[in-house]
Amino acid sequence: MKKIFIASDHAGYNLKSSVVSKFSKLQKIIDLGPNSNNSVDYPDYAKKLSKRVASNKGSFGILICGSGMGMAISANKTKNIRAALCYSIKNTKLSRLHNNANIITLGERLINKSKAINLIKIFLRTKFEGGRHLRRVRKI
Repeated sequence: MKKIFIASDHAGYNLKSSVVSKFSKLQKIIDLGPNSNNSVDYPDYAKKLSKRVASNKGSFGILICGSGMGMAISANKTKNIRAALCYSIKNTKLSRLHNNANIITLGERLINKSKAINLIKIFLRTKFEGGRHLRRVRKI
């Protein structure tokens, strides 16, 4: 079973708690914080999670903030990380099929809990197509 790491900032804390509750029944999910909705800096949590995903081959990450954008920008600074801001079924599937994304980022202020859970399920079960996409991903 692949490791799944999750983290948020204060603006994503409530959605993170819901995701942990939902997915911990299905598989092991490693919560890297924070442990409350007190104000924190999202780059700290993006970096912490990104390093864990990068050092655990085949693992996935879930990052949640208000928009998902700050987490995506921060996470993508780490070598071998391909973080994708996901907001629809199509862009979530394509992030895995074509880009081999290993971190999904979500915006608690932009999508509801059931949509977020659905997007995470799609992200985790969609396989990278490889082929012509592999050549391109290697150039990143």
